[in-house]
Formats: sequence, C-alpha cells, structure tokens
Amino acid sequence: MKKGKLYLIPAPLGENVTYTIPSYVINVLHDLDVFIAERAKTARAFIKTTEPKKTFSELKFYELNKRTTPTERDTFLNDAMKGKNVGLLSEAGCPAVADPGAVIVQMAHQKGIEVVPMVGPSSILLALMGSGMNGQQFCFNGYLSPKKPELAKQLRQLEQASGRKDQSQIMIETPYRNGSFVETALKTLAPNTRFCIACDLTLPTEYIKTKSIKDWRQTKIPDLHKRPAIFILYVKK
Repeated sequence: MKKGKLYLIPAPLGENVTYTIPSYVINVLHDLDVFIAERAKTARAFIKTTEPKKTFSELKFYELNKRTTPTERDTFLNDAMKGKNVGLLSEAGCPAVADPGAVIVQMAHQKGIEVVPMVGPSSILLALMGSGMNGQQFCFNGYLSPKKPELAKQLRQLEQASGRKDQSQIMIETPYRNGSFVETALKTLAPNTRFCIACDLTLPTEYIKTKSIKDWRQTKIPDLHKRPAIFILYVKK
C-alpha cells in the first residue's frame, strides 16, 4: 500500500493574519482531514479562518503536547501508513522549529513517510532578517533560565560566544516574562553589545528595534507583556 505524506503546515503568528499563509498551503490544508497539533482547539480556530471545504465533524485531530504519552504518539502516523495524507500544525509559525512536532517528523523519516515542509512565517527568521545582525552565522538558543542569576550567567556566556564566533545569538521567552528578560539583559550585557527586540511579528502591532545596550538603557522600553517576542544579541568584532 502506498503511504501518505506528512505535510508541515505553518500557522499564523497571531489572530487575523491568515493572509500571511500562502494560498498553496491553504489548498493543501483543505484537502486534509487528519491533523496533528499541540492543541486541537487552536488548530480548529486557524482552520476556520481559512474557510475550509470540510466540516469539523469530518476532521480528525491528534494532540501532541506534554500530556501525550509515547504510546499515544506512536499511533499518530497510522493514518499515513494506511495511505492518508496527514498535516502537522504548529501553535504559531513553522512546525518542528521550537515546537514539539519535531518528534513526529523524526518518526515519519523512520517509517519511510515522505515529509513535505511548506512555506510560512517563522518568527525566528523574521526577527533575524529584521535585526541587521549576522545572518551568515547564528544560533537559536530557545528558552533561557527563568531565574535571574542563571539567566544573567547564560546571557554573558552567549555574549562571549557571539564575540568569539562572530555569531548572532537568538532567544525566545515566555511572553509573560519578557519584561524581566529584557531588564536582566540590559543590566548584564556590555554597553556596546547590540540587542534586538522583535515582537508581534507580522501583526499590526509589530515592533522591531536593534540598538546597543548603552542606547537601550536610555530608551523607554515598550510594554512587552504577553506579546510573543524574539530577542537577539550580537557582538561585532
């Protein structure tokens, strides 16, 4: 039996911006009736904005999150093994990038299922593009410690790595901790280190600014509370 494909379908980075998803992705989305998503509720909300051809009663959703057991997860590609195409959806942005979907992609490769990544918004790449920092050498570090002493230590280590490797260092934070993260960064990093704040990317409230730490200390920081953000630091040699 011919196996189905696993389509990696990007989701918008916020509400009311479905136009950031290419039409060819929407066309594929409308042809699918099996989805793997972190939360079925969020996935349904996104699909609804695309004016789907099928009713939700015709669609099947598997939830992949911290409550999913390995036994449950191992069944998520059974439909693909039987010939049906399956869609992997992120909560926001690209599946499998800073996203639990990577384990599903790995499973697909192991099972010989064709993986089809699709074009869509990535907050990580959009932030790097808009930062003016080194796009030839960069490292995504994900989430750093929520504890200020450990966070300060990690930021100093990333700053040293940036200078040593001529490398942009990219980080993400839980939106409700953005203010604390920025406060620690401004207290910890060297005055000439460049620091980018990029939040609400692709949304009407989008904000992207790169300044030296010295200049940031003299700038009124916007309210970043509960706004999805990416942070980048760079030490230019």
